[in-house]
Amino acid sequence: MSALGKISVLFILLSVTVSCRNQHNEEKGLEATATDSSSLTRQKAPVLLFGIHSDSFNLIPGHIKPNGFLSQILLEHGVTLQEIDQVIRNSKSIFDVRKIRSGNNYTLFCDADSLARARYLVYEHDPTTCYIFSFRDSLNITPFHKEIRKVIRYSSGTIETSLWDAMINGGMHPSLAVEMEDIFAWTVDFFGLQKGDSFKVVYEEKFIDDKSLGAARIFGAQFTWSGKTITAIPLVQDGRESFFDGEGNSLRKAFLKAPLSFSRITSRYSSSRMHPILRIRRPHYGVDYAAPIGTPVHAIGDGRVISATFENGSGRMVKISHNSVYSTAYLHLSRFAEGIHSGVYVKQGDIIGFVGSSGLSTGPHLDFRFYQNGYPVDPLKVEAPPVEPVSEANKGRFEINKNVIMSLLSTF
Repeated sequence: MSALGKISVLFILLSVTVSCRNQHNEEKGLEATATDSSSLTRQKAPVLLFGIHSDSFNLIPGHIKPNGFLSQILLEHGVTLQEIDQVIRNSKSIFDVRKIRSGNNYTLFCDADSLARARYLVYEHDPTTCYIFSFRDSLNITPFHKEIRKVIRYSSGTIETSLWDAMINGGMHPSLAVEMEDIFAWTVDFFGLQKGDSFKVVYEEKFIDDKSLGAARIFGAQFTWSGKTITAIPLVQDGRESFFDGEGNSLRKAFLKAPLSFSRITSRYSSSRMHPILRIRRPHYGVDYAAPIGTPVHAIGDGRVISATFENGSGRMVKISHNSVYSTAYLHLSRFAEGIHSGVYVKQGDIIGFVGSSGLSTGPHLDFRFYQNGYPVDPLKVEAPPVEPVSEANKGRFEINKNVIMSLLSTF
């Protein structure tokens, strides 16, 4: 059975674990009250920090200064140049000290005497990995990987201004907004959210110590947009994890709802709009998205680039033919993405260019246009066809996932 097929077992086990843990804690509490007073004199367990018994050391934290060197730090704490050189030579296959980054934290473990000689230096290379420089009997560098703690979370919120703000105000990690947008990108217009729209999500969040690394996995979610509730149920099909609605239809569509993330619409499709520069009324067959210069622009669907060129008032523009019926255009780009030129094929979500203000433009934005059978249509009203639904062979697994996720989402 796949990992996703075991979701129901996962949550049952979590519930049992919590129940057993609570019972165990109560029993421990009873045992503690009956403990003989002599137990209070038992020796404390050693305190481990980065796997080192830290009790007998003085700890000196710090961070790598710009243009700083480990030798400067270590020489000030009794380590010789010969020892530093030997450590680097002994462990050059373990860690290249040239990769030490300014601003990163370190901790010195120094003898608790008047000499205060450094015995270890722990360099925190990234959130999960540290390197321990040893200056005791062995002169070497060893990696230390911090334990990643996984927590299952149930979160919900109501939109006041945007999904991002709702999550931040609700104490959720910002990465969850990105994950949710990826799942519902084909079915929810995140530029058209209204006050009162809402969401629910069951997900796994990773932690190191007390620091969140963000949302790692979505077990199930719901989004209520314009009065319609859409449920996202995960299933591995054809070797790929996808999300499906309650009827087994894929949430992934032939076209994304929008070609860029976290922006705002400044002008809509119109047959008669006052041009902001020419000051005359003429059709505006697209949707303008305001965004900072350099914001990535994505192809909304698979297709072939039919042009990538500078065209007068449209500025730098990419046109994509998706099939014999649909094509799209992306105007006023600051530059094209690497490899984007006439004739190349792109996949849905590929970066094709970056927001700019080329051509006739009052400021940085993307003018996005959608064509059906060669005629412009309102991009915000296009109903994209879905991709393959749950197959007959997978319907049994899907129903199990669906029942578990729907039950969980109904609890909060």
